Amino acid sequence: MTRHHKQERHQALQDEIVKNPFSTDEELAKRFSVSVSTIRLDRTDLGIPELRERTRAVAHEAYGTLKSLEEQELIGLLTELRIGKLGRSEMLIEENMVLDKARVARGHHLFAQANSLAIALVDNEMAVTGSVDLKFLRPAHLGETVIAEGKVLKRKGNKYWVDITAQVDQEDVLVGHWILFGFDEEISL
Repeated sequence: MTRHHKQERHQALQDEIVKNPFSTDEELAKRFSVSVSTIRLDRTDLGIPELRERTRAVAHEAYGTLKSLEEQELIGLLTELRIGKLGRSEMLIEENMVLDKARVARGHHLFAQANSLAIALVDNEMAVTGSVDLKFLRPAHLGETVIAEGKVLKRKGNKYWVDITAQVDQEDVLVGHWILFGFDEEISL
């Protein structure tokens, strides 16, 4: 490959990793029609760390901005969070999450991922779910990674309207519309 093509690939590789920092070397190799070894060499040349380090860095940055819940209360791996705007989390469907016979994720795991992401988007010290209009569109199977993306549509006072879409391989698994309430002091009963 000529130097010119290599430079173009390097630029495209950098752009792709900025857009999707969780791309594996195998996925990148397929996307750029080169070998996995070439991608690894390109990453080394560009100073781009391997997937595990990129994931750790992105997650650390996202968790540092959490406001309305504690890190251990979030279901899934938070990969992006801009409070009051948008967020993203990933969750691998593991053995303890699936129905024994069907081998698909129990609905409450998918809901928990989406609900905790919605709460994380609220720009208050505490948040509670007011209502949810939710549809499950297809099962998530053992071993699949569910990517939930959320967006704050509107805020009026302490009330937030949030849309969450969860996908596996760009196919919708769950879509929902949340109304949440944020508070900056303890809720008295």
